[in-house]
Amino acid sequence: MKGIVIKYDQRNINTDLIIPARYLVKSDPTFLAEHCMEDLDPVFKQRKKELGASILVGGSNFGSGSSREQAPLALKTAGIECVIAPSFARIFFRNSINIGLPIIEFNKIKDLNTGDEIELNFEQGIIKNLTLNKKFKVKKMPAFLQEIISLDGLVNFARNKIVKIK
Repeated sequence: MKGIVIKYDQRNINTDLIIPARYLVKSDPTFLAEHCMEDLDPVFKQRKKELGASILVGGSNFGSGSSREQAPLALKTAGIECVIAPSFARIFFRNSINIGLPIIEFNKIKDLNTGDEIELNFEQGIIKNLTLNKKFKVKKMPAFLQEIISLDGLVNFARNKIVKIK
């Protein structure tokens, strides 16, 4: 996967900053995406579009707060294809995997900046910052989690397993 970075170097970006609770009156992913990150960055949609960004980099404990599954769904529907942070709240981690949104734990976020083009190799556990010509090794995600993501989430993964059993 290749993409352009949009970075928020802030710890504890919680689910209420990702998708404010006042918008949880609807479950439509497109509606949620319209309001994604607006309390953290009111011009998120515009910045993301201008940059052509598809990879969000955040600070540690990303996705903390309430366990709303709408947070990763809003990001994914808004066009974020991967989230990179030093650490994630466990429920956000699981909710992301469940909907097929790849996330990578990476401590050296200082080496990733807004506007950088990066390339991710999930199978090898490598991040290449093409803009800075730097390469980093990251902890590989277990194969079964990679499979869930490649099938676009847990529901499709389960369907695939059931079909194989029959």
